[in-house]
Amino acid sequence: MSVHEASSAPCRPLTAVAWTSSGSTCPRDFTLISTTHDGATANFVRGFGVKAGYYLCYSTNPTGGSVVSDIQLISEKDPMPHGYCYIPEYLEPKTSVFKKKRVCVRLVPLGSVEMAVLDIRVTAKSKVVLQHYTCLGDIHGYVLWSKKGPFSSPTPQAKPRSITLDIRQMSLDEPPPPLPLRPSNGPPAPPVGKLSHRRSNLETRDLSENLYDSSNINSVSAMDGVPFTLHPKFEAQPKGHVPEDSLKDIRIKSVQEIENEYNYTFLVEESAASRTRHRASLSAQSSNSTA
Repeated sequence: MSVHEASSAPCRPLTAVAWTSSGSTCPRDFTLISTTHDGATANFVRGFGVKAGYYLCYSTNPTGGSVVSDIQLISEKDPMPHGYCYIPEYLEPKTSVFKKKRVCVRLVPLGSVEMAVLDIRVTAKSKVVLQHYTCLGDIHGYVLWSKKGPFSSPTPQAKPRSITLDIRQMSLDEPPPPLPLRPSNGPPAPPVGKLSHRRSNLETRDLSENLYDSSNINSVSAMDGVPFTLHPKFEAQPKGHVPEDSLKDIRIKSVQEIENEYNYTFLVEESAASRTRHRASLSAQSSNSTA
């Protein structure tokens, strides 16, 4: 008999239904239905005098991400309904399941439906009627029942993470108490009034260098107080009327004048190239005559 009882609160849905030979072959996450609702043994034996049999089992483990939305009993001549599949078998080698009627289920993703199969029960072939359950039919001397209803999805649990020290310091929580001060092993401070002359000169020189250091915004340099002015040569000329005398020296040349001025015939280069070709021909003739 199933362990599920009628309850008004939503239950965990069935995620798988299967056949198994015994408790040893039943998967770890499955619950074996060993007895019927009316107290009989729920062993689906193959025939008279055969000791080996098989049992129904179910699982509510949501690890696979699917739930059983419907269960049907079909005969060997009926076609498989669309979206359904035969339940798996976890049997011993010498055991086989009754094939004239088969149990098939419809598996759907967990978040795609709000109604699913919450319970499955087995009764002996009698006039027992289970309230709030749907009769699926009889199979090999037993009657199968299923119960549908709304279910509550399992709440996802966050995996624990190790928080490093840097992330912990960025937290908005109250800061941790300060760590106790540790005594340092540095050298003892020299007594006041017994500084050597050399050390006093070094400190005076360092102080003068710091005063003229431009990296310090509060330092004093030799340019302090000197006004910033431009040389008269670089000062902007006052805007006004341009004298006409300065425009008389501007002469606009034509295109032909520019071509005549920058014309170059490359005669020197042509004569040099012709001399080179002449020498090359002479050397070739002399080599041929020698041969």
